Order: sequence, then structure tokens, then C-alpha cells
Amino acid sequence: MEADSLVSCREDISSLFPEKTPGAKHKDLSRQFSSVRKVRGDGNCFYRAFCFAHMESVLHDVRALQRFKDTIIQSGKLLSSAGFDESSFKHHLNTVENVVEQCQADEQEDTLLRLFNEQTTSDSVVQYLRLLTSAHLQNHADFFCNFVEAPNLQAYCRQEVEAMAMECDHVDILALSEALDICIHVVSMEGDEQQLAHHIIPEGAEPSLHLLYQTSHYNILYPRPEH
Repeated sequence: MEADSLVSCREDISSLFPEKTPGAKHKDLSRQFSSVRKVRGDGNCFYRAFCFAHMESVLHDVRALQRFKDTIIQSGKLLSSAGFDESSFKHHLNTVENVVEQCQADEQEDTLLRLFNEQTTSDSVVQYLRLLTSAHLQNHADFFCNFVEAPNLQAYCRQEVEAMAMECDHVDILALSEALDICIHVVSMEGDEQQLAHHIIPEGAEPSLHLLYQTSHYNILYPRPEH
């Protein structure tokens, strides 16, 4: 991965393996996935990986890309209903819309990669997703308050979700997935078991993107084509 990139070009899956002998999990990973796109580990990796991977998956599907844009535009209402002042999110919402529009105009992976590697643009997209996650958590507080450790949900959202560079929790992933109606497949290298752990969020849906979770970090995975 180039030192200064936020999202890398696709690399062979073996670029994740240790120098010495790859373990059972690495072999398992290699059987299922052909390549990886590495995302900078700056505490924002989940949000950046999520948005890039979803947009890449719908890049050549005109209707799906438009549907995503419509969802983003509508999502401003979710923030307003959670009590956010429009002035606090309008700029970030516009950034996400612009990114989608440029991808609609251009349908090129290069465009998507360029936009996500422009720090200001990329961080603004991440910030919007964080605010949207927070809004969804607060709009469904009766459900989500059961999963949050903080004194209250609002404090949790302010400190852990809305703030940049804060790592995300499972509850945040679920909230963002629900808010945008996007299913995520998280493959985890953690734990002592010999096998990879697979999490589909929300359960039972068909994922549009695949993320690798390893030592508190997310990268984007690409499945091998099924024969």
C-alpha cells in the first residue's frame, strides 16, 4: 500500500499474509477471496471501507447507484429528526452527493479511488456516515440503548460515533447498515479458532460488500468468482 493513500489499489490476497508460514485462517481466506484493498488505519477505516466498497459494488449498475443517491439525499431527514441542526451536516451531505454524482457521470473505478484518496472529500464522507450512524442510533434509542456501555446513548454517540478517528463497534455497524439498507459481510481473523468467523449484518440478507476485520482494522475483500 502506498504510504500516503487512504484506500489502496487492489492487491493479491497473499499481501496480507505473514512472511513466515501462513496459518489456517490465511489459507481459508485465500480459498474464498482473491484480492484485498487496504484502507488506512486511522480510526475511520470501517466507514471509509464501507462506503468505498458499496459504491464500487454499484458503480456499473445505474439503478442501484441512483437508489444509493436517493437514500443519501433522504437521509438528511433522519439527521434532522434526531435533532441535528442542518448547518452541522449539510456540507457533508453535499460531499457524499457530489461523490455519487461524479461516479454516475464517470462510472470509473479510478474516479472513485481518486475521490476517496482526497483527504478532505474522503473525511467529509466519513463524517457524514458517522453523523448518520449517530442519528439512526438515537432515532431507535429504545433498541440500541441495550447495547451501549456509556452512561447514556447520546453521550456514546457524541464521544464514540460522531468524533472522527474513533473505532467503530458492532452496534455502529448495525445502525449504519440499517440506515442505508446495505448488507455487510464481515470476515474476522480474531479469536483462537482455526476458522475465520463470518458475520452477515443484518443477518439473512445478501451482502453487497465484504470486509476483513483483523486487529481492530477493516480492509475490503473481493470474493473469488464461484465456478
